Amino acid sequence: MALQAAVKGKLIAVIGDEDTCVGFLLGGIGEINKNRHPNFMVVDKNTPVSEVEDCFKRFTKRDDIDIILINQNIAELIRHVIDAHTAPVPSILEIPSKDHPYDASKDSILRRAKGMFNPEDLVR
Repeated sequence: MALQAAVKGKLIAVIGDEDTCVGFLLGGIGEINKNRHPNFMVVDKNTPVSEVEDCFKRFTKRDDIDIILINQNIAELIRHVIDAHTAPVPSILEIPSKDHPYDASKDSILRRAKGMFNPEDLVR
């Protein structure tokens, strides 16, 4: 499966503040698909929540995206949409931003993953 993803050239998408998006774009993740849609969205204080939701939904429907990185503070704005996403691909990863540190208690994906394991099974 990993080989198949490598052959097809799957992308990482980013929904974040300007600093986060610029950092990942400088790292080389920026792409525009055949329909001229980018794989990133810069969110600022004036960006409507509905626009963020629509972008997230577009990214989850694209077959060329395997991972969506989203700033945790932005994920909080669309938590209901993220919680409704149950498919394993694209995977959703909440990341910190420069102004908002990561808080594991707010990460619904991490809570879901913890619920899959019994901590006693991991202790030897």
